[in-house]
Amino acid sequence: MANATEIVFVLQGLNETMSNKRTYFVVTLLVYLFTILVNLTLIVTIILEKTLHEPMFIFLCNLCVNGIFGASTFYPKILVDLSSDVSVISYKACLSQVFVIYSYIYCEYTTLTMMAYDRYVAICKPLNYHSIITPRTVMKLLIFTWLSSICESVGVTALVARLPLCGFNIEKIYCTAWAVVKLSCVDTTINNIYGYILMIFHFLQAVLIFVSYIYIVRACVRSQEERSKFMQTCLPHLIALTNLTIALVFDIMYARYGPTDRLQALRNFMSLEYLIVPPLLNPLIYCLKLSQIRRRIFRTYSRKPMF
Repeated sequence: MANATEIVFVLQGLNETMSNKRTYFVVTLLVYLFTILVNLTLIVTIILEKTLHEPMFIFLCNLCVNGIFGASTFYPKILVDLSSDVSVISYKACLSQVFVIYSYIYCEYTTLTMMAYDRYVAICKPLNYHSIITPRTVMKLLIFTWLSSICESVGVTALVARLPLCGFNIEKIYCTAWAVVKLSCVDTTINNIYGYILMIFHFLQAVLIFVSYIYIVRACVRSQEERSKFMQTCLPHLIALTNLTIALVFDIMYARYGPTDRLQALRNFMSLEYLIVPPLLNPLIYCLKLSQIRRRIFRTYSRKPMF
């Protein structure tokens, strides 16, 4: 095995599919800047507007912070690759990318789980909402979200870092744990077991969300007011959750069990969707559906300067 400090991975996904890199560079840069803009706009709006200092909007703010966190890790590297002749990444940078991307994914899914729980209490137990979802509870949930995500990612990264490698070509445009594990020269059973444990944990989160929405839908059927609340607050959450879940499942299944002789462009699209779309989509759909946020944004940014 080569010395870890000397290892350089070749990112074949970008090298094999991107012929017109200048065009992709401009488009990627614009998408990155727009993603940062919409997330920052929503974060600043929630911070400035005191009426938005409610649990639902705090969780939404956390979702936007996580979106910037994930985007600011992925986009700068791919922009550098698009401006270079060959796409490569050092061993340490690859492990860092694995850690941050997995932290982003785990935090995204756990935040959406907390939002589902918040909506369940708000709609199914409205009289007890403020006694259950207290500021202290919200703080504990946010701390748990970030700590659990970081700990899960530390485990993934540490298990990958222990592996000796016999290859250095990654068939993606960024580093993932599974892409590096496939290059190992030794048995990777421990990595697989840990991966399945994490999958079970997040599957239980999906079950919790599913059960919450069964109760939410049952409550909304009985009341026109609750149906309106569902359309405004729960529908954006369902869109964000469905998009992330489908993208992750397809990417995981395709990476592990999909054919390797298919178009590289298809593999790129499936692996990029959950990194690009959620940070861009989440602020937009919540701004469109939540009238409180729309009113505050229009009031703040439509003020004419006084001279």
